Amino acid sequence: MSLKQTEALLAELAQQCSNCQACPLAKERHQVVVGRGNPKARLMLIGEAPGQKEDLCGEPFRGRAGQLLEQMLEEAGLCSNNDLYICNVIKCRPPGNRKPSSTEISQCLPWLEGQIELINPGLILLAGATAVSAVLGIKGKLGLQRGHWHQKQERFYRAIFHPSYLLRFASLAADSPRHLTRQDLSEACAQLRKGDEMCHGLARTPANTP
Repeated sequence: MSLKQTEALLAELAQQCSNCQACPLAKERHQVVVGRGNPKARLMLIGEAPGQKEDLCGEPFRGRAGQLLEQMLEEAGLCSNNDLYICNVIKCRPPGNRKPSSTEISQCLPWLEGQIELINPGLILLAGATAVSAVLGIKGKLGLQRGHWHQKQERFYRAIFHPSYLLRFASLAADSPRHLTRQDLSEACAQLRKGDEMCHGLARTPANTP
């Protein structure tokens, strides 16, 4: 599929998503927050849900957590505009930035699945436990899931700490959350730079099917 075709289909998906009234979150949103970045990226990053700033500007990861994410991506050698497509599981802001409910996730998941199908990345970073649970069906502490790749069908997924969680920790000491996330992002960058050899030789940990 060409870039123009992908862009057109993503725009159509965004328009349909903007009309969604499937769950109560639609009543309180300013706008849906669909995604940003390169529609032909081979690397995708999926977070949890928009925050207040994202709800106002219409793009994911534009608040304090997004600023930290941009900084860490740059340090790892990644550019959010060129190397990634960034989105969330949930497209509307939950009131008070609360964790989305299972019903809200199930209602919104088809939009995310549509994005994954259109962009067709080989590598996907899942930022936070909500994204890991929604996409891979894996529950539990994120610290036990990060640090390796999970394979689901033809794609490889890697759990990382959510940037909002990292805001609580300033330390860059070995084994600190920020240090571990740097390692995860650097590993993603290394795989991305392999080009056609991307994903070759990755340890394959099968993911649960939701």
